[in-house]
Amino acid sequence: MISNNDRRRVRRGEILKELGLTPVWRVRECTEDGNPSRTPESAQVMVAPVVAPSEFEEQVEQVCVPSANATEDVAEKRRAMILRMEWDQLKESVEGCVACRLCSSRTRTVFGVGDPNADWLYVGEGPGAQEDALGEPFVGQAGKLLDNMLMAIGLKRGRDVFIANIVKCRPPGNREPSDDEAQCCEPYLARQIELIKPRLIVALGKTAARNLLNTDASIGSLRGKLHQHEGIPVIVTYHPAYLLRTLVAKAKAWEDLCFAQRTMQALKAPE
Repeated sequence: MISNNDRRRVRRGEILKELGLTPVWRVRECTEDGNPSRTPESAQVMVAPVVAPSEFEEQVEQVCVPSANATEDVAEKRRAMILRMEWDQLKESVEGCVACRLCSSRTRTVFGVGDPNADWLYVGEGPGAQEDALGEPFVGQAGKLLDNMLMAIGLKRGRDVFIANIVKCRPPGNREPSDDEAQCCEPYLARQIELIKPRLIVALGKTAARNLLNTDASIGSLRGKLHQHEGIPVIVTYHPAYLLRTLVAKAKAWEDLCFAQRTMQALKAPE
């Protein structure tokens, strides 16, 4: 009958072999004349050294888990690479991105839509079910409302406006993107902003405002003020999906649009 100790030794040996830490050979006992005993070759068993369970687990963890510094280094190199991309290359990179868990549940990535040389950049939260299916932002009821909002101040989707999101893939169940998901997508939006060079950014909703302005302040406290993102003016308003659920907020959103229009006029005015 095989003892528990023998089972543990065999199991440790199997794991060490998988990790590339073998062979480890058992030292044969010596005879009285000091020479190694003549153990039959078939009886020479490769075994792992006896290691306390806690010590062994610590060794495995050190081998399998990258350090925080290594992870940060990879993220910085990825970000630097993305920030060197041109428009078409950036779009291809988004389409093939597997940097976070959202890639496993998406149907299509949603790069954004509109004029890549636009003065206006509207940034929302992330794709919904219809956006995920079509690969374009704001195509459902919230999208229709956004189009009407643009028309109200003399704008039109695809003409002097670019529409993007904080994340390029749909979060399951239309939930809010997590911080790490938004962080993985941040270099893409950062590069889009660098290439578009908008005069004004309109943040639609709390997720866009939080990530662009690095703040947890409420939409109510951010409205009606001119903020900055990398030197570009930012105006905060409600997300169209919120306006569909909260009709009383539409009047406030109209005030924000008028404020944005006045701001753009001032930005374009000759000095």
